[in-house]
Amino acid sequence: MSTHTTDTTPQSFGISTKLLVGAILGIGGGLIGLATGFQTGDNAPFLGWLWGCSFWLSIAIGMLMLIMIFRIFNSKWSPVVRRQLEHGIAAFPWIGVCFIPLLLVVWFGGDNSGILWSWVNLDSPTMEANAIITVQDDVLHQKKAGYLNVYFFSIRLVCYFAVFCGLSYWLRKVSFAQDKDGNPNWTRLGSKISAAGIPAAALALTFGAFDLFMSLEYQWFSTMYGVWFFASGMRAALAVTIIACLYLKTKSGSGGLKGLYQQAHQYDLACLSLAFTVFWAYISFSQYFLIYSANIPEETFWYSIREINPNTGEISGWFWVSMGLIFGHFFFPFLYLLFYRNKIVGGKLLFIVLWILVFHALDLYWNIIPGREIVPGAFVGYEARGVWGLHLPWGLVTLFGVGCLSAWAVLKSFTSDVAEVIPVRDPRILESIHHHE
Repeated sequence: MSTHTTDTTPQSFGISTKLLVGAILGIGGGLIGLATGFQTGDNAPFLGWLWGCSFWLSIAIGMLMLIMIFRIFNSKWSPVVRRQLEHGIAAFPWIGVCFIPLLLVVWFGGDNSGILWSWVNLDSPTMEANAIITVQDDVLHQKKAGYLNVYFFSIRLVCYFAVFCGLSYWLRKVSFAQDKDGNPNWTRLGSKISAAGIPAAALALTFGAFDLFMSLEYQWFSTMYGVWFFASGMRAALAVTIIACLYLKTKSGSGGLKGLYQQAHQYDLACLSLAFTVFWAYISFSQYFLIYSANIPEETFWYSIREINPNTGEISGWFWVSMGLIFGHFFFPFLYLLFYRNKIVGGKLLFIVLWILVFHALDLYWNIIPGREIVPGAFVGYEARGVWGLHLPWGLVTLFGVGCLSAWAVLKSFTSDVAEVIPVRDPRILESIHHHE
């Protein structure tokens, strides 16, 4: 079987340069926002930065989990698709670097160290029983102080990215090395790494979701929150994978998947997208239903501020975002993907995966922004700044910049000499190429 070398033409280098310029402009703009917000005490740029970075982090985590799941099950259809995921996780180290500014503020921010995570600064204001108090006087924080402290928080973040980057490095290494020598032992090693890596990555992504998102409102807790983040990341990763494969399918010869990526691959990826659409809805509804049924104030407030304006008691703009997620992020994709032709026709499938990515970004936005965009006001109560506040433009700038940086890392991996466009010496590559429904 002939190999397919990667594309290192001047055109690819031109695209790489443009992506780097986009990354510099986007990330530079986001850093300007962080500096401005730090000086003025406005947390909007920090919320936007967290949102923009977390969008791409969730996709990379989903890709990592998909690789390990494919290896564990030794699925015959997946090698052609798996190689594109292996390029995708090359972005992990660069995404990790993008979280460093938030960690620097936590350590060296002084009075503004709690500008994003209020529990970092014990003098930050918070609410208790309709009264404004400081974090250090909050009994809920006192009970969680052993976990929510700067030292342990920093160690955990480093450990999370060590897990993600370490697994990515070894999974890429065993796959690319097999391209060179064809040793089947690399396949067995990849399965062993995945067997150990799935629980390690599951713990890292779960506690990462707790630390990065749930601790924005540290009084609130949900044991299902990590599973929500897993389901969201898998949906987004599948969407990006489908987009990449559809694009590469149009290219023949060097660097392309034309004749290799079959309709059956596309159908299977679409079925997985449907499955995780249902799973995301199940987890999201279950979390809401359990909290609604228990009706405990320490839990229900998280949904209340996403439905009701605390000053007027009327429905807020966040309520309509909630409804948008129910109908736009579940019902519509679910019903759309039930139809066979919507799974196998490239244009139809491309439409829905782009739709899913937009609503995935909205889902993260809904989870990250409301709890910290509502700040203590001059009176006992809250002053809400609205759904589309200053956090949105700063977030879009960061989303663009980190996205360009991630795409640059992926393109750099794709155009390198260490890997073929498909794992040409994988034991199941012929079965994958000839996969059919």
